[in-house]
Amino acid sequence: MSRIVRAAAIQISPVLGDDGLGTARKVCQAIRDAAEKGVKLVVFPETFVPYYPYFSFIQPAFRFGGEHLELYERAVIIPGPVTDMVAEAARDTGMVVVLGVNERDFGTLYNTQIIFDATGEILLKRRKITPTYHERMVWGQGDGAGLKVVESAAGRIGALACWEHYNPLARYALMTQHEEIHCAQFPGSLVGQIFADQMEVTIRHHALESGCFVVNATGWLTEDQIRDIARDPALEGPLRGGCFTAIVSPEGKLLGTPLTEGEGMVIADLDFALITKRKRMMDSVGHYARPELLSLLQDRRPARTVHYVGEHGATGPVGSSNDEAAS
Repeated sequence: MSRIVRAAAIQISPVLGDDGLGTARKVCQAIRDAAEKGVKLVVFPETFVPYYPYFSFIQPAFRFGGEHLELYERAVIIPGPVTDMVAEAARDTGMVVVLGVNERDFGTLYNTQIIFDATGEILLKRRKITPTYHERMVWGQGDGAGLKVVESAAGRIGALACWEHYNPLARYALMTQHEEIHCAQFPGSLVGQIFADQMEVTIRHHALESGCFVVNATGWLTEDQIRDIARDPALEGPLRGGCFTAIVSPEGKLLGTPLTEGEGMVIADLDFALITKRKRMMDSVGHYARPELLSLLQDRRPARTVHYVGEHGATGPVGSSNDEAAS
């Protein structure tokens, strides 16, 4: 029997220059707007709260120290006020929410994806395993503990951020866990049209290869925001284009019209019968796999900086309190 879940990919602009909660409030309003349209799963852009560090793409590292520190001050503690707000909105609307945030864990920032169930419970907090290029000056590295699929009210969900989709083994790790919906997040308003073109190829290919739906959300910057971030007309160009908010079926088909400019949401009904239809022909982690020839080793142990030895010689990993609270 078929099961249908209505999903929305949100293209939206952040709130800049406030205490960091303005963007979170905008997220909660978008969740409620989507709920009025019957949506049960909503996906927001990469590190959307409080905002993606666009400054790091257009400035050399020695110049953006002040802006980096501002991001620290506005970053999200998990759990904390932002996650409480979003959890309440998810619970009130019965919505599964996938949100990208800049997470602060004491002295380090991380590119983090949070999956909230329809009850408001945090099902997964995962960190981007390798920040890309300029991002390495902003965020720390994640670990394999977050490369997992979770059972939610909307189905089996996996998530990756941006160029993690160019790591085939990271994608395969999720595929082996039989994800039904893959939630992809990109910053948007970056690089130009070529970024949007590459994004389309990437998410459509993953849908075909995994035999799952892909819900992809990108951010959006207004012209005023571009001017405020760039501070120099010569630096504004790299902050335009690169938006491709879309939903893809397991057959690689775009469901609805992708959003490449402005704010809005792409909504589609995900018919899970299409997953079986696709995998009957090609199941890359089942009857189409050759595990005796090719296999993947995944280390899912959380990265820890210290291991304490107990009184009787037993060892146990010890991490930060923020990690423990959301693990």
